[in-house]
Amino acid sequence: MAQQQYLIDTNAVIDFLSNKLPETAMYFMNDIFDDVPNISVVTKIELLGFNAPDEHYQLLTSFVNDTIVLDLSEKVVDECIKIRKNKNKLPDAIIAATAMVHELILITRNISDFNSIEGLQVINSYHL
Repeated sequence: MAQQQYLIDTNAVIDFLSNKLPETAMYFMNDIFDDVPNISVVTKIELLGFNAPDEHYQLLTSFVNDTIVLDLSEKVVDECIKIRKNKNKLPDAIIAATAMVHELILITRNISDFNSIEGLQVINSYHL
């Protein structure tokens, strides 16, 4: 049986790298990060587009280089269009569509941004 796979949202990455998650969540995320974690291309843009001090930027760059960045495929775009019709923000719709197309569970702090998306599995990064 295959191990469950996850898509890590930007806020969960930042909270993990900043050591802000509860202890049990840090252990859980550590296990995910020991494998090669999955992120959306949106998360890559958000992480590396942030105007961070050099030492933080290097950490973010190293993290992104050690992940699988899931790009916008035609299937993700089609799913994103369906999600956007429910008035979700574009970045959230892309992240949700990416998780759904790749059959991944989304880990995020912003559960409310994704509650209305039918078929999306979401875990709160603070309740792992």
